[in-house]
Amino acid sequence: MLKVENLFVKYGLIEAIHDVSFHVEQGEIVSLIGANGAGKTSILRTISGLVRPSGGSITFEGKAIEKEAPQKIVMQGLSQVPEGRHVFAGLTVQENLEMGAFLRNDSELKQDYEAVYRRFPVLKERKKQDSATLSGGEQQMLAMGRALMSRPKLLLLDEPSMGLAPIFIREIFSIIEEIKAQGTTVLLIEQNANMALSIADRGYVLETGKIVLEGTGQELLTSESVKKAYLGG
Repeated sequence: MLKVENLFVKYGLIEAIHDVSFHVEQGEIVSLIGANGAGKTSILRTISGLVRPSGGSITFEGKAIEKEAPQKIVMQGLSQVPEGRHVFAGLTVQENLEMGAFLRNDSELKQDYEAVYRRFPVLKERKKQDSATLSGGEQQMLAMGRALMSRPKLLLLDEPSMGLAPIFIREIFSIIEEIKAQGTTVLLIEQNANMALSIADRGYVLETGKIVLEGTGQELLTSESVKKAYLGG
């Protein structure tokens, strides 16, 4: 579904991503783990069209997207939940979901709003509330619901557990598995390596802009080098 080949990303003279290649198959959860500053967010922002690569290619369902505008990429079925959630303060929960559906004009919007509210009941309770007044966990649910309103084929999740209480982290990861079970492919960027790999079909380890290890989620969970670096083993 997604193929990243020999990707390079530079910010001025600084090379953030160096010759990275990986793929995501339809129906998978693929986790990309690594320390702060490893380049995880740069990869997602480049896939989403927010950053232009300095080299390499990105194909989504066989079509090159590395030069496409972000809105065109969303229209093709790829949506991102950004690090830090970035809900629209000053807009209600319902209005944030409407922003997620901004590029849609079809007859199934109403049922999709209802589906988001079924998946995140707390959002229904707060649908007329300013999104800025939600807790961190509720804002994460809203950011995920907003992304799902574009009906993505591939959902990019950037650090969904960041800053959340353990009870919310477990709920968010359970929802990610549910999203996959209902047919949406997931590329997950996450510092919580244990949680990320425990739900992943496959994973990649990123260090200083390079992929240094790959395997199934279970293989990486039991890898001595991964345990030592990321799991406290």
